[in-house]
Amino acid sequence: MEKRTKEILKRLDTAYGKEYVCYLNHNTPWQLLIAVMLSAQCTDARVNIVTKDLFVKYDTLEKFAEADLKELEQDIHSTGFYHNKAKNIIACTKTLLKKHNGEVPRSLEDLTALAGVGRKTANVIRGNIYHDPSIVVDTHVKRISKRLGFTENEDPVKVEQDLMKVLPKDHWILYNIQIITFGRNICSARNPKCAECFLSDICTSKDKK
Repeated sequence: MEKRTKEILKRLDTAYGKEYVCYLNHNTPWQLLIAVMLSAQCTDARVNIVTKDLFVKYDTLEKFAEADLKELEQDIHSTGFYHNKAKNIIACTKTLLKKHNGEVPRSLEDLTALAGVGRKTANVIRGNIYHDPSIVVDTHVKRISKRLGFTENEDPVKVEQDLMKVLPKDHWILYNIQIITFGRNICSARNPKCAECFLSDICTSKDKK
């Protein structure tokens, strides 16, 4: 298993490089936090369209914290689940100002205590802002990790724990970045391009075509 894992990671590195890339546009840690909150059940491309104007209108944490709920709902409407997202963004930014002096906290415990922030969002922040080794389990990571035989679990927390056991720490952040591209371009949910896949000869997935 360890030899096969190393080979998979080596091929991913060759195909996609080892540069840390964030697909959500942001200039500050708090902007990334809000962008990740908006990305739930929404594409990164759509979030970037919305935040282009959103971060001009609300250019400080204070403006988000003091935002009118109905108005913010309209501003983020196209990202879906806008009632909860707007409510959580206002509550989250208020907490950042009140408890963290306007800074986005670093620890998993402090991050997940914020409104609307789960382990996935917290790990995106820890990885992208603080470069702390962390594994982000999104739909691509869950699906492809199962296909590659790294996990048999459905629960994201259990998938995260399984991946922490098989992946070396220097690839925890990188794996998510690479798998997002791999999942979008090759290993899609419905029609994986197995004939074009550079992992097909070592893939054991039952979905393999």
